[in-house]
Amino acid sequence: METHLLQLEHQLDSFNPAARREALLELLGLARGGQITLPALTDRHNVHCHTFFSYNAYGYSPTKFAWLARKDGLGFAGIVDFDVLDAVEEFLEACRLVGVKGIASLESRVFVPEFKTRVINSPGEPGITYHMGAGFTGAVPHPFLARMRAAAAQRTREMLGRVNAAMRPLQLDWERDVLPLTPKGNATERHLCEAFERRAREMFPNPATRAAFWREKLGDAPAEGAKLQNLIRARMMKKGGVGYVQPDEKSFPLMADMNRCMLDCGAIPMVTWLDGTSEGEQSMEELLAIATNTGAAALNIIPDRNYTPGVKDHKLQNLYEVAALAEKQHLPVIAGTEMNSPGNKFVDNFDTAELKPLLPLFLKGARIVSAHTLFQKCAGSGYLSDWAAKKFTTTAAKNDFFEAAGRDLPAEATPQQVIERMQR
Repeated sequence: METHLLQLEHQLDSFNPAARREALLELLGLARGGQITLPALTDRHNVHCHTFFSYNAYGYSPTKFAWLARKDGLGFAGIVDFDVLDAVEEFLEACRLVGVKGIASLESRVFVPEFKTRVINSPGEPGITYHMGAGFTGAVPHPFLARMRAAAAQRTREMLGRVNAAMRPLQLDWERDVLPLTPKGNATERHLCEAFERRAREMFPNPATRAAFWREKLGDAPAEGAKLQNLIRARMMKKGGVGYVQPDEKSFPLMADMNRCMLDCGAIPMVTWLDGTSEGEQSMEELLAIATNTGAAALNIIPDRNYTPGVKDHKLQNLYEVAALAEKQHLPVIAGTEMNSPGNKFVDNFDTAELKPLLPLFLKGARIVSAHTLFQKCAGSGYLSDWAAKKFTTTAAKNDFFEAAGRDLPAEATPQQVIERMQR
């Protein structure tokens, strides 16, 4: 039985969506039959996990992450992918089936003109910030999203051309070596790193020869896998590398334009936070004012970047300060681990002394955005809808309502249940 379970879980990462669904339904059948024991749901959650539609370090599909979240007792699970919404519908359906409350988000980079001389959270790139939309209910066809996807693909292909020139005689072919690593063609820098490592093993089967090649190209030959891929990315694709091109105000869309798109799609535009050490993030009130003026209404945090267990330092203080600022401005805050780099945790340790005080804030945000997802999907009446604007006179009252709905309504709530809740 154990071997069969492992085979089914492996099948959850198939590039064939029908195979993924078949495996999930069989796993759920085994759980109902008592062959698999699933734990009670808890307040633990991760609502910022990348899937293999952009890059997941462990190859997780949307369905796989939903299943593993349920298997680990997470009460809320959320995915986010760069530049595409390919995972949204599959993930939300998988969450409904397993009984975990789901959130689906999109992430990209944008330009903030008011910060054009200040680095925000994209290192070494003034005016550029990572930005999100949270609470999508489907893969919305929108011209802005189509342009975003096309621009991302063009950037990656152009980067490959520059890195290929420096890697001779090792060369990657986009169609042969890169696209097969993706389920729907959204290749990223991390896919290129994996492809270069794979191609090197084929071209230099002798480990000593291969190590000599990497030392020549990278200055070092670390253990293959995460360390090698991270070094390829750092030396070849990041600032100072041959593949890197310094972005400017024309490289990415304006934050205001992305916010409008997120609103058009029924999602919540969301500011992201790194660690508060940059000049831009030290002016967080100013940045939030600019963002919220064009529709942003929530904040995303990756806790692991902000503290070291047992250490009270400036990053931890920055984390507490931005959390307090978000509470003051009634901005829901969601959190999670990215899982787009080997070594990322499956879920944050909310029992640490550093994170435990913030769990209520993070949990409230997860409840609000998951409730938004249900209300938007079932009735077109999400957190930023016309219905919500008319019903609530203050953001605090709206937050209380959506938090309670996110706590009380089940993951598989019906449109009728949602409408009854709206009428309270």
